[in-house]
This record gives sequence, C-alpha cells and structure tokens, in this order.
Amino acid sequence: MSGITYATTVDSLRPNTANPHLLITQKTAVELGPAGKLWTTRATRNLTATLERLRADRQLEEALTHGADPLHLALVFGIDEKTAIRYADSARALLGEAAEQVSQ
Repeated sequence: MSGITYATTVDSLRPNTANPHLLITQKTAVELGPAGKLWTTRATRNLTATLERLRADRQLEEALTHGADPLHLALVFGIDEKTAIRYADSARALLGEAAEQVSQ
C-alpha cells in the first residue's frame, strides 16, 4: 500500500475529534487529553505494533499530509531537527514512489 493510500485510509478510520492524540478512548475523544496509561497498556498488549512504531508511523503520516516539512514536524511533535529531517526525507521518498507509480 502506498503512503498516500495509507494516509487516506488512516484518516477515514479516525473519528472526527479535536483530540490530537493518536490513542483516544470514548471519553478522551470529546476532550483534549491523552488516554490513560492503564488503558494504553491494555489496548496495546499482545499487538505486533509497539507504541514506538505507532508514534513513528504517526509522524510519517503527518509528513506525508503536510508536504514533508521538517520544521512543521519538529514543532508538532517536539522532536529533534535531525529526526524531523529523517521523517521528511522518508515522506519525500514515498511521495516520489507514488508519483512514479501514477506516471507508469
């Protein structure tokens, strides 16, 4: 699945909420706070995806949907500039692959 298709799929599955957190509950969906630590631990138990992998995926999705701008990523996620540049580079590569597939 291409990065663009994936980002579209993720957006269609996410509930319409102002809560910026990746993991939300029915309660936090109508608030702005994060899901609790106990809920998060239980929700991710026995999954192949770790919280770290989910976080990295969320940052890549943000890079894909906002033009792969490292400054934007650093500000939104509070990450180091080198990390932001790495995610932006990955997003550009995925966008380039998607453009090549469309042109073929």
